[in-house]
Amino acid sequence: MLSPVVTVSIFQKQSDPKVFSAGQVIFEDGQSGDEMYGILEGEVDILVNGKVVETIETGEVFGVGILIGVKNRTYTAIAKVDSKLGFLDENGFLFAVQETPMFALKVMKSYSERLNRLQQMV
Repeated sequence: MLSPVVTVSIFQKQSDPKVFSAGQVIFEDGQSGDEMYGILEGEVDILVNGKVVETIETGEVFGVGILIGVKNRTYTAIAKVDSKLGFLDENGFLFAVQETPMFALKVMKSYSERLNRLQQMV
C-alpha cells in the first residue's frame, strides 16, 4: 500500500492546490462534482446527516466516488483545520494510476473502507 508521503507527492505535482480555512465546506452531500481530493496538509471532517463520522489527515484521499460513477457527493467534507488539498479530475486520476499503479489500490481501499463504515452506521 502507498505511504502517505507517496500519495502526497502525487497530488503535489499540481501547481495550484486548493486552500481551505478551518470550518470551510469543501463539498456537501448531494452536490455534483468532478474532482477527488488528497490532503497535502491539514485534516478534514467527513459528515453524514450533519454528524462527523470520520476525520482524515495528510496523505488520505476522499471524494473518489465522483470519478467512478457516483452522480453526486454522498457526504459532506469540511476542513477541520486550515488545510491544503490537491485535486484530480478524471484525466488526472487516470494519469496518476498509469504512473503509479499502487495509487489505484490505495484509492479503492480508502473508498471501500469508508463505504463499509458508512453502511455500518445505517
